[in-house]
Amino acid sequence: MLVKVYGSAVFGVDATTITVEVNIDKGVGYHLVGLPDNAVKESSYRIAAALKNNGYSLPVKKITINMAPADLRKEGSAYDLTLAIGILAASGQIKSDEVSNYMIMGEVSLDGGLQPIKGALSIAIKAKEEGYKGFFLPIQNVKEAAIVSGLDVYGIENVLQVIDFFEGKGNLEPTIINAREEFYKELDFLEHDFSDVKGQESIKRCMEIAAAGGHNVILIGPPGSGKTMLAKRLPSILPPMTLREALETTKIHSVAGKIKDAGLMTQRPFRSPHHTASSVSLVGGGSYPQPG
Repeated sequence: MLVKVYGSAVFGVDATTITVEVNIDKGVGYHLVGLPDNAVKESSYRIAAALKNNGYSLPVKKITINMAPADLRKEGSAYDLTLAIGILAASGQIKSDEVSNYMIMGEVSLDGGLQPIKGALSIAIKAKEEGYKGFFLPIQNVKEAAIVSGLDVYGIENVLQVIDFFEGKGNLEPTIINAREEFYKELDFLEHDFSDVKGQESIKRCMEIAAAGGHNVILIGPPGSGKTMLAKRLPSILPPMTLREALETTKIHSVAGKIKDAGLMTQRPFRSPHHTASSVSLVGGGSYPQPG
């Protein structure tokens, strides 16, 4: 039986839909094609253990899986859940009617639990653009993905929750976040406030002029004079981000895996790179581009 399920790959800060075709036929063997890297190839061991520990199993038949488009390299362990649901549907262990209507992503642990993924916001945006009914992903990523309105986003703790959903047994509810409300609620929160700086009136005035006019500024002084402290607090006197800027910033941090149990980023990011940092580590890059 042939079943198609859908996941996504992130290149740069944008996502591309990956079609996972699972075919189960007479014979033996597990064949995974479509330019997967080692982490994707190793998924068979994680999936087998996770299914067994939750009352299911890999079928003792010939399993052929194609990840299309085949010319794009598939990296990481985020396809575990996609492959697991595809195998269960193709082998008749769960109903296959609805699986192709959802985007499914997540790394599966041996006990069936899910680990967070990178680029959840970019994938959610792609899922909405392509008209999927919903998006299943690890619960750790649900806040960032639920920012996308018009898409049912389900935070999953265990693979059984997805199985029960497609079997019609579970009572799984989508997470709903109003991005605009979230944006204004967090807008006034400041981790580092410019008002914390006492004294240093001359340099504070220079920083205020630079912030108001959008000028560059260089701080020179002996260690311990407050250069880093002032630089960290400069974003607090910059104009607040617009909602569009906040979404773009969140998208970049999501791809880089820098969002930890958070939703929309509302504060302008501050970075303090070492003077020996390479250009790629500063601005991003690589064979498969990633943010710096």
